[in-house]
Amino acid sequence: MIKGILPWRRLVETLQAVLILGLPFLKINNASALRFDIPSLRLYVFGISLWMEEFFIVVVAIIFLTLLAVLITLLFGRIWCGWLCPQTVIVDFTHIVDKALPNSRNYKLSSHIVTFVVSVVVAVSLIWYFVSPYEFFGRLLAWKLDNIIWGFWSVLTVILFLNFTFLGQRFCSTVCPYAKMQSVLYDNKTLIIAFDRERREECMDCMACVRTCPVAIDIRKGLHGACINCAECLDKCTEMTVRTGGKSLIGYSFGLPGTGGRILRQNVVMISVATAAFFAFTLYLLFSRVTVDMMAMPNQNFPPRIAAGGLAVNSYFLSLKNLSNVDVSLHFTVGREKDEALVTPDIIFLRAGEYRKVPVFVRMDIAFLKDGGIDLTAEFRKHDKLIEMTKRVPFQVPES
Repeated sequence: MIKGILPWRRLVETLQAVLILGLPFLKINNASALRFDIPSLRLYVFGISLWMEEFFIVVVAIIFLTLLAVLITLLFGRIWCGWLCPQTVIVDFTHIVDKALPNSRNYKLSSHIVTFVVSVVVAVSLIWYFVSPYEFFGRLLAWKLDNIIWGFWSVLTVILFLNFTFLGQRFCSTVCPYAKMQSVLYDNKTLIIAFDRERREECMDCMACVRTCPVAIDIRKGLHGACINCAECLDKCTEMTVRTGGKSLIGYSFGLPGTGGRILRQNVVMISVATAAFFAFTLYLLFSRVTVDMMAMPNQNFPPRIAAGGLAVNSYFLSLKNLSNVDVSLHFTVGREKDEALVTPDIIFLRAGEYRKVPVFVRMDIAFLKDGGIDLTAEFRKHDKLIEMTKRVPFQVPES
């Protein structure tokens, strides 16, 4: 059985590291599970591909994620900082490696080498969210990485190395904007790690909680904006008090110890409703989007004419774009009656992500013409459901 808070944190941090490093290698529908492809300005999100013209969906999703962050902060305080923030995870990992290194004359050098290697790996993992790791390693082995990728890799590595070496967890208390924002989002019922001041006389003044704190604060003096809720002081206090048969003076609580905090309250309910609404709106936009874009314009290079049999002929240019990750076949018709008009070609095949500009010809008896225009309809199947797109275009009657 896992004892204390620290082993649970290590487990969560390990799972997060595996997720962040492994996610770029995961493929769904033959595409990256999560990647923004810069050349095509296309975002891949767990089997869904969003083009630049659909980025309003991303904006709605960002609003949802922002509200979710506010809600989590209001409920659980700096739980993100202490348990999930990549800055905390990586600094914790480098500290674990530091402790495993022999304390010799070369200790500092060895520590810097480990930190540099970690910085290189983290920097390249960030690049994989823009360049597929399969493509990256292929080009790296062939020594064909372009200068832009080499430049980003080098600059990110240097920035991360300097950050982990000279700032570490002080970044959380001095630089991080999210840490500053959290103090505004807190209320008197937010989950915190606090010292029970009503039991102050039980404190042995061993200073163990102060020595173990990664941001060097004394939690016994009350709440502090630099605290990242890592719970190391909690574990250390538990370790010291258990020797005397006592109970830790530091612990998690909703609000200050003894105030009787509760999770459900007015501001939590309001933000929860807003978060749920934007989550539902995001899902609606994702699953209701039409994955084929079509524009139709008259072909100015083909004047309207009368064909054999007395049918009038007009030509149009169709701009077609398949926004999905699967191939589609478009079947074109005009009007609701089968004999009303003939479209040539009546079937056009589009590969996943393909853009095509195709000329089509419409032949029809002018007796069926209404209001000087026709409804050009494209049908295709999406998840075994028939989808229709209709564009109203003018149909000119040629002069006799």
